[in-house]
Amino acid sequence: MSTRSVSVREGQQLARSITAGPHRLTADEPRPISTDTGPNPGELLLAALGACTSMTVRSYAGRHEWPLQRVDVDVAFDAQGQIVKKVALVGDLERTQVERLLTVAGRCPIHRLLTKELAVVTVPSFVAANGAQAPSAAELGA
Repeated sequence: MSTRSVSVREGQQLARSITAGPHRLTADEPRPISTDTGPNPGELLLAALGACTSMTVRSYAGRHEWPLQRVDVDVAFDAQGQIVKKVALVGDLERTQVERLLTVAGRCPIHRLLTKELAVVTVPSFVAANGAQAPSAAELGA
């Protein structure tokens, strides 16, 4: 997993500017909720899972010098809110290689993160807009 931190800053309406290392992205919600200037947070989550899956499969096939020409991953939420990940492998692969690559697809770091019990810790930080002293996290009982 990356050790770079990700920063999210407000933009117009619900649009958000995301910085990850030297990279900039935009997240937003579709019209009429906002301006649809980027994928929504759920789509970004699916993109992270799809990209991680594809990279993991490609790396594994490369290490084993298997003839994988292309790996395509389509990810969506189904009607029950489950994530459905379709992995398409293109290449002159043996059945055992395909089976192994599909197993590896389920072991990418983002897949494993999403399927285990995960804690998210929220750390409050306050900046007073009028220059007044903002209460510390300790004063607020955090």
